[in-house]
Parts: sequence; structure tokens; C-alpha cells
Amino acid sequence: MNTLISVAWHSLLSRKKTVLLTFCSLVISIVVLLSVEHIRLQAKDSFNRTISGVDLIVGAPSGQLNLLLYSVFRMGSPTNNIAFESYNMFKEHDLVKWAIPIALGDSHRSFRVMGTDEAYFEHFRYGNKQPLTFNTGEPFEHLFETVIGADVADTLQYKLGDKIVISHGMGATSFTHHDTSPFVIRGILAPTGTPVDKTVHIRLRALEAIHLSPNKLTAVIANHDLAPQPDNITSVMLGLTNKFATFTLQRNINNYPDDRLMAILPGVAMAELWSLMSTVENLLRVIALLVLISSLFGLATMLLASMNERRGEIAVLRVLGAGPMVILILILLEALILVALSVMTAMGVLTLALLSLKDFLAAEFGLFLSHNILSPEIIMMVGMVFIATLVVSIFPGYEAYKNALHTQLYKG
Repeated sequence: MNTLISVAWHSLLSRKKTVLLTFCSLVISIVVLLSVEHIRLQAKDSFNRTISGVDLIVGAPSGQLNLLLYSVFRMGSPTNNIAFESYNMFKEHDLVKWAIPIALGDSHRSFRVMGTDEAYFEHFRYGNKQPLTFNTGEPFEHLFETVIGADVADTLQYKLGDKIVISHGMGATSFTHHDTSPFVIRGILAPTGTPVDKTVHIRLRALEAIHLSPNKLTAVIANHDLAPQPDNITSVMLGLTNKFATFTLQRNINNYPDDRLMAILPGVAMAELWSLMSTVENLLRVIALLVLISSLFGLATMLLASMNERRGEIAVLRVLGAGPMVILILILLEALILVALSVMTAMGVLTLALLSLKDFLAAEFGLFLSHNILSPEIIMMVGMVFIATLVVSIFPGYEAYKNALHTQLYKG
């Protein structure tokens, strides 16, 4: 076998130009195939890690996907609100470790404004339970202070101390601006690759204050930040003291008599949302597979085209005692050697690319991609590549087998 591998290797070296072109084609196609599969797996994982450590999200009954979209992804609009007293009830509940209030409804130059409190910066997690960190500044302290996400700061070129005006509504264009109560930027969050980056965070009381009448707002400002709590909020994120009580608390919340509430498990809702994108996911896999198949057929074509040039080589091998089956195995070995080198090169290129682009992809697209591509799915994909190589190499191998049966050594 070692002799056959050596012969196959030297045979490939004797056709450097065509082999190199085929090698480059294979590397590109395998990189596409492996990168699509790796990014698919990692993107799903990153998608599920947009929010981490939250056991339940509670809002008005509107369907779990809608509640997930506006509470976590800041997409869409809530159909209704929940009473602020319900949030207070959650805070005092024995099974609730912490509660993060969320109030939506306003915007700033197309970026969503979210009313919350200090618990958000203390307990909110994303990725692998990573806490929110600040590029500059700190959490808001006074009523009319704000903390903005990294994308807001980069897009609008904001810095600490700048003043911003909140607009009514969530559209890109608003004709109602709360310009009598501008907010001062107190902090700018580090990039997370999640909707947090595109959010303007203010206090719940501040969100209530800017909607007061001018006289009441003036009184609030004069009374050193004393503002009423809102009557309603959009949703609440809950962390529980006992994970085993999640379903019990969810059932109790859904049957809560004093308010119309719905509690969802973020992980379950994420899985349902991701399943809606399965068509696009499978389409990408099919495209990558077709690219690989075309390259493998290119490999088979290269081997077939070399048959006429190799009649003398095959004749010499036959004279040395090699049977037709040995010639067939030799052709298959050449294909496997070329594909093995292509796979190793493709995996190396993909690993280096992931290492180089890891921070960029996380900050810009929220893709937390690991540079370790050796997952069970990738290994299975590589195995399929080798099986497909054997299948397409049977044709030129059989051609060589037939030639070997009838080839004799000619004198030049």
C-alpha cells in the first residue's frame, strides 16, 4: 500500500498544472461547504445566546413569538401592556431572584428607546452569560440621563455628555419630539452583537415624565428628579431562585387573576423562531453541496482527461505485475490524496479566517463563532466528502481498469 501511495503521489506531481487548478477548486468548494455548516451551527447558537440567564419573559398575551420579538429583538410592537403592580408582584415573589422591567414606545432617530432600571445593567446577560460592560461612562443615575448602545454611538457619532431628544413613537420619522426634556449621555455600552447595541436606555420614571403635561414636567424637574412610576410597562424579564419551579411559575402567571399576563420560556421561543428560518438554512446547505459536487466532477474530469497521457505509465505498471484492480486502486488513491490535502488546507484556511474575524463578526453581526471547527457535524460532512470522492472517482478508475486489461507496452 505504501508503494501505491508513493506512486499515486508522484503521478500527481507529474501533472502539476492541472492538479494545482483542481486542488484550488476543491479547496474553495470545501471551504464554502464547511463554512456554511459551521456558521449555520454557530449562528444558531449565537441566536439562542442573544439573551442568556433569563428564565421567563412576561408580557401581555400576544403569542410567544411576538412577545420575544419586541422584548428581546426590539422588533414589532406590543399589542398591550401589563400593569406596573404586576411587576411589583414579581419583585416580591419568593421564586423570583430578580426582575428587569421593560417599557417600549418611543425612539431616537430610528433607534428604539427602552425604559428600565438599574437591574438591567446588573442582571442582563448575553452570549455565554456575559454581563453588559461599558466602553465609557457608567449606568444612569439621574432622571434625564441615558445609556446608549455601541451602534447608536457609532452611527450618530455620540460621546459622553452629548444631549439627545426622545421622539414619540417607534417609526424612523416622528413629528412629536420631547425636546423640553433632553437626555444627557451618561454611558456607552461595549459592543455585544445583540439588539442592545441599537437601543437607547433610560429610566422608567424618565419615560413616564417626558409624557407628562408641560406644567407637571416642569414641576418634576424642579423637584430634583422626583417623577411618578408608570402605570403600565411592556414586559418583564425574570430570573428565578429555583429553576425547577419554572413551569409552575409560568402556569401561575398565565392564570394570574389580577392582570392579563403571558409567560414564555426564551429558549423555547427562540427554537420556534429559528425553525421559521429553516428553509433559508437548508437552501444555503444545498448551494454549498452543489459547489462541492461540481468541484468533484472537475476532479473526475481531470483524471479522465489524463488517461490518454498515462497509457505508457499503465503499461509499465502492467509489465511490473500490477493487475487491473491495482490500477483502479491507484486512481482512487490519487483522488483521495488530492481531496485529503484539500480538506486539510480548507480547514486551516477556515480556522485562520475565524480567528482573524472573530471579534468583527461578534460586534457587527452578533455571530459568536468559535475557531474550533471540529464538531460532530463537520466531521460527518468531511466523511461525506470522502465518500462522494470515491463515488465520482469510480468512473475514471473504471476507465483505467478497462485500459489496463488491454494495454501492452509499445515501443517508441
